[in-house]
Amino acid sequence: MPGAAARDSHVNDRRDVAARGPLARGGAVRATGFADIDWSTPWFSPLAARGARWQRAALESPAALLAEMNADAQVCDFTTGRGARLAFIAQHELPAGERYEAHIAATGRVPTRHNLHDFFNALSWFQYPRIKAALSARGTAAIDALGVGPTRGSTRDALTVFDENAVLFACSHPARAAALRAFDWQALFVAGRGAWGAQCEVRCFGHALLEKLVMPYKACTAHAWIVEVPDVYFSWDVAARDAWLDDSVSRALMSAGELTGRVFAPLPVLGIPGWWPTNEAPSFYDDRSVFRAGRRAPSSQPQC
Repeated sequence: MPGAAARDSHVNDRRDVAARGPLARGGAVRATGFADIDWSTPWFSPLAARGARWQRAALESPAALLAEMNADAQVCDFTTGRGARLAFIAQHELPAGERYEAHIAATGRVPTRHNLHDFFNALSWFQYPRIKAALSARGTAAIDALGVGPTRGSTRDALTVFDENAVLFACSHPARAAALRAFDWQALFVAGRGAWGAQCEVRCFGHALLEKLVMPYKACTAHAWIVEVPDVYFSWDVAARDAWLDDSVSRALMSAGELTGRVFAPLPVLGIPGWWPTNEAPSFYDDRSVFRAGRRAPSSQPQC
């Protein structure tokens, strides 16, 4: 891949693996799958207004998609972690010898391949621009402090997990967060089913997670970042909720000290009420290969 050799190897590996997609018969890699996105699903519907337009451009050509992305970026005037104005370039335009993350921080230009993985990464910049900028800023600061080597450090690892596979678990009642942290799936999804939409909800953030949800499967599990929200949050429209989450979570990320993977809680996303037809039956949650028991000490790390 032109320009990719000098990139942080971990970032390069995770982008390549996630982009391969499902295998077709005989082991061949399937096509990029833009046509497979169903914007009516609960996980994609918040992205549908922009995403469907980008999807049409993606099916036309790589150049058409980049043109749509950059037209939107010019209108929105978002910036990356160090204040550079957001833009998107083709992957081959990444200069030889430059790391992916460092290039974004320095120039604001995001190298983008014509596949689902990078498509959803770009969409995330528009849905939650402050969170994306915070991840970029903290990741680049960690590289500046520690360099690029065989050991990435817990903070960079946690930032990568957030960027790739996080959901935002917004809740106004501590019992919902407690059930999630305790792996108490019956309390969270069965006994507490009526609380969904009134006291808790989920927003998908991670672009690798979104890519997996193009072809969802029962065991698909996200890393949940728990966000305490006010009661009034659930009376707001979707745009107001997303703006509040973007501001609150970005500030939490920037003010947090060292991060580790324990700040997240595993969440099998097809267990969310209303997200999958068969989860209406309580027996759906009896599958211990997906809804696992677990014990862990509460994280002392700050969230919202």
